[in-house]
Amino acid sequence: MKAPVKAFRIDVEAVSSFLPSRALRGWHGILLLALLLTSLAIATAHAQSGGGTGPQSPLATLIEWIPFILRGFLLNLGMSFLAMAIATVLGIGLGLLQLSRTRFLSVPAWLVTHLFRNSPWLVILFVVMLLVPFELQLPGGGTFVMSDWLKATFAFSLPVMANLSEIVRGAIVSIPKGQWESAESLAFTHGQTLRWIILPQCVKRAIPPWMNWYALLAMATPMASILGVREAVGNAQAAMEAAGARPELLVPFYLFLLLLFFAYIYPISIWTRMIERKYAVES
Repeated sequence: MKAPVKAFRIDVEAVSSFLPSRALRGWHGILLLALLLTSLAIATAHAQSGGGTGPQSPLATLIEWIPFILRGFLLNLGMSFLAMAIATVLGIGLGLLQLSRTRFLSVPAWLVTHLFRNSPWLVILFVVMLLVPFELQLPGGGTFVMSDWLKATFAFSLPVMANLSEIVRGAIVSIPKGQWESAESLAFTHGQTLRWIILPQCVKRAIPPWMNWYALLAMATPMASILGVREAVGNAQAAMEAAGARPELLVPFYLFLLLLFFAYIYPISIWTRMIERKYAVES
């Protein structure tokens, strides 16, 4: 019985060696940088081919607007941090509710989880932006203005919340039942067992996928520019319009955005793989 299993495993490894890896690699950044420099050279040559004293070169234009784009990128980071914090708190609670012994709690939690897990992020973004009011009346009589970036942040937190809920549920379910039985034999209650024995073991299992979802969330924040949020992509588009909306600026500006997000996400990808190897659970 063991020989077929071994042969099948060898075949899978042989086939997987021919498949492209979806993980970020260092040469991806080098390729993006090379493409950026090439596009700047082509755009500059194209701009100079018109002769005369035309507008600034694409390189000079990009350098001029980099601080403006970086200010927008800081908003991307702020949105990703806040959305991940909201998603983590709500996702942990939703994951625990899915495992509740009361169906009155577990069924709605399951429905909410799968609703947001299987809905497009852009659709959720539009729904939240349209349904959430611009101003909220506070109990003391004041008003709280809901800016577009706050509504977008909340919208991004919902699908991540649902996926973190499944991560929490899966991590708890993956703990061997012997852990529960041993705690029960020591007179631990269900809540004490979950808090002091089960959840600490789940942290190591949940950290790598949690970091993966943060990386996906950070890369999704530019979608907010569709609805007028002035983050990095929105600022880059505004900069190109202010520079005359020249076609030769499109490729250099968007390649710079790719390189900017790559420089932020790539270290997270490396860190995630390191933690995943460190906390690998033996099967």
